[in-house]
Amino acid sequence: MSPIAPAKSVCVFCGSRAGDDPAFIADAKSLGTGIAANGWRLVYGAGDVGLMGTVARAAQDAGGDTFGVIPAHLVAWEVGKTDLTRYIVTETMHERKKVMFMNCDALVVLPGGAGSLDELFEVLTWRQLGLHSKPIYIVNTNGYWDPLKQLMNHVAARGFADQSLLEFLTWVPDAQAVLAALDGDLTTG
Repeated sequence: MSPIAPAKSVCVFCGSRAGDDPAFIADAKSLGTGIAANGWRLVYGAGDVGLMGTVARAAQDAGGDTFGVIPAHLVAWEVGKTDLTRYIVTETMHERKKVMFMNCDALVVLPGGAGSLDELFEVLTWRQLGLHSKPIYIVNTNGYWDPLKQLMNHVAARGFADQSLLEFLTWVPDAQAVLAALDGDLTTG
């Protein structure tokens, strides 16, 4: 009898706020539910506020495995969600990102702010440097990330990054599209 392969894990970077568009919350709910429905584990920042809390509660409500990582200084601010399958408190933000990254097979970015951008750019830089080959998806709900896409194209066009950097990001319009793409990546990869 062959050993059972461990479940695939999806790391979700997203806002600790809900934003100004109900579609952001809808995509967070759909993503959390879809991760659980596919038997994947949700890896995220362990907060119970904003889109973070929404994606985690949706995954939990659908019976999913949840893995949250939060630095000690954010436990009160982001309302550390201690009822997760696995809840880890780190000393620093950098440790948080490293633990999240090391425990996933793919990365998804929902709408968010500076923290989400920080997380995205760290894993994108690691990919650019050849330190990993994990897929990185940007969920561009109602065009939220359009300015980021324009900026990335600008950076490459102005010679501060190779055009190949743009190929490390896969842009999708909503949660359903990212779930379909993940299904292909996580079942074949």
